Amino acid sequence: MIAGGHVRVNGEAVTEGRRKLKPGDRVSAAPPPPAESALSPQAMPLAIVHEDAHLIVLDKPAGLTVHPGAGTRDGTLVNALIAHCGETLSGLGGVKRPGIVHRLDKDTTGLLVVAKTDAAHRALSKQFAAHGRDGKLSRAYLALAWGGLPRRHGTIEGAIGRKGTNRTRMAVVPEDHGRAAVTHYEVLEMFGPPGRPVASLVRLELETGRTHQIRVHLAHIGHPLLGDPVYGQGFRSSETLLPAAAREALAGLGRQALHAAVLGFEHPASHKPMRFEAALPADFSAVLAALRQAGPSHAGKPPRLTKS
Repeated sequence: MIAGGHVRVNGEAVTEGRRKLKPGDRVSAAPPPPAESALSPQAMPLAIVHEDAHLIVLDKPAGLTVHPGAGTRDGTLVNALIAHCGETLSGLGGVKRPGIVHRLDKDTTGLLVVAKTDAAHRALSKQFAAHGRDGKLSRAYLALAWGGLPRRHGTIEGAIGRKGTNRTRMAVVPEDHGRAAVTHYEVLEMFGPPGRPVASLVRLELETGRTHQIRVHLAHIGHPLLGDPVYGQGFRSSETLLPAAAREALAGLGRQALHAAVLGFEHPASHKPMRFEAALPADFSAVLAALRQAGPSHAGKPPRLTKS
């Protein structure tokens, strides 16, 4: 702001930060209007669950990248939000752009909250950094994993970092080579012959938020996600154990079976608790229905999620 001439001392613009002040000097500052983003607005359909002046909650579809990056400048959720929000974006860091406080992998579906103002971005970022330890944030995922997990309820702990031989993949690594990660799970249903389940429906909650955390942790304990092209390739032969209808549905899924089903947080302006649920997308539901038709060997209460 100083370099841009937006700060005045005794009515005169000052453009150098080293200007020394004296008792009685009057300093005024007027923030410039936010600059337009260098990213292009691109209109595309969005499944909006909630929107107000401070934030927007969406149900992200599979195949949509959240933020532009190397090799992906267009067609992202951020491009779509710039087009959708328009002048309602007040500007983050002086630029009109939505504030991404958490992400989902390109082919993971489900709930995302995005800030529309600087204040909302700061408040939501604090909640996500605390990962629910302050009682404000709650997140739950539904996933289909290969085999039967060792216990009905459990916790997976293991630092996550870049895989040494493949920098695009993450892996459980020694603590001094990665970042601590904790995943809690509950097995809701298991499918297949008694004692030899082929797949499980799992509910997961994160105590940390590392890249690919659920996918890496489940693969680490030998139960990667169905359809995961990166961490589940060693289980392709397990597809032959699925009933024909489930194999066909899994081929139609064509991605990891992971869905961000529940999102709760404290509203950054009203401080009221907000909670949202998103029903499973059709492709995930088709795999689950085919597995159920073949007969689960163990079942808890199937989740009944509807948008709210």
